Amino acid sequence: MMQFPGELKSAASMASGSPRRVAYIEGAISAGEIATLANLFPSVVFEPAGSASPDKLGHNTEILIIELDAASSPEIERAINFLRNCPPRLSVLVALRHADVASSRALTHAGAADVLPVPGTEAAWALGIERLLARDTSGRGSARKSGQVVAMLKAGGGVGATSLGVQAAYLLAARAGADPGICYADLDLQFGTAALYFDLNEVLTVTDCVAVGELLEQTQFATALAAHKSGIRVLGAPRDMTALDGLTPTLAEALVGGLRRDFALTIMDLPSVWTAWTNRTLHLADRIVLVTQLSVAHVHLARRQLGVLSLQNLNRVPLTLVCNAVNGDQQSLLSIKAAERALGRSFDIIMPEDVRAMSGAVNQGLPISEVRRGTKLEKSLGVLAERMAMDALVASHLQR
Repeated sequence: MMQFPGELKSAASMASGSPRRVAYIEGAISAGEIATLANLFPSVVFEPAGSASPDKLGHNTEILIIELDAASSPEIERAINFLRNCPPRLSVLVALRHADVASSRALTHAGAADVLPVPGTEAAWALGIERLLARDTSGRGSARKSGQVVAMLKAGGGVGATSLGVQAAYLLAARAGADPGICYADLDLQFGTAALYFDLNEVLTVTDCVAVGELLEQTQFATALAAHKSGIRVLGAPRDMTALDGLTPTLAEALVGGLRRDFALTIMDLPSVWTAWTNRTLHLADRIVLVTQLSVAHVHLARRQLGVLSLQNLNRVPLTLVCNAVNGDQQSLLSIKAAERALGRSFDIIMPEDVRAMSGAVNQGLPISEVRRGTKLEKSLGVLAERMAMDALVASHLQR
């Protein structure tokens, strides 16, 4: 019986010119099928990964083939946990015995790159391998633009993360000048409002993009997305309430890849809940901005989010912790130091409350500087913008 490790080595750091590798668990695919695939893909190395734990895969292993039995609920559950914790750049192809729709869908939602029923045909194996290799190839090459992705994560609803993200984007666009190469992607499938904050009524939405399926990463987002007058391109949240499983890890990865290709900086506004696809998106991000407020409840929720980030091995992703809308009355009830002790770490940025300025900006779809210039809030937003962008925009303009 296959054991599922908690973490595998990433294939993202594959050395240039080294052979591409596909690993397989013994029994997942027959010797005859392997021989056929080796003939069809002469530049690919097919190698066994053992019959137990594949946690010693090489750095340049791109695809792992595993075998599962849909009739075994415990095995499917272990596989789902394994898939959710896989490195983003390792594609897992599942050979599924006694395949059924429910198991196939659960595995796909958990992050399986493909699910092939067993017994299968050599043609099905060849097409599956070819598709995954082609997808990975699209992410290679020094000539390909590779922008930065910042994920906005909320410690519960109503903390003002979208307001901060939109206003930081405005500041960065103003500094970058014409064609800033910035995208704001609202992936809060149920309560996203970013398009309203940009005062844009007609925008391409996440559900519009998902409808193209496997072609998602090939979408030319730089021209397809609506442009704000600042030059920021906006991908809107769904127009109607959408189930949280409306995205899958595979689709999320394709979306991130396409946006990373087309923009120097993409700000992704995520829901506060955890799903398989939000987990995958956070693993793909270059920075995470966690936004909370100064209250017992919000500090508790922020601590929960920090705990999940740690459990999901996301400590490697730089984190900026923001305490938003802080005023004197709040600090008289709960001090910043007490909140930081409860969290086990300090806030990176403390945003002062300015209801009049922020509400005016949000309601009119304007940068805060056009509502009220020179406020403490605007200065703090500048600090946040610098943290979010780092060298992304500078590097982009140097490449032009």
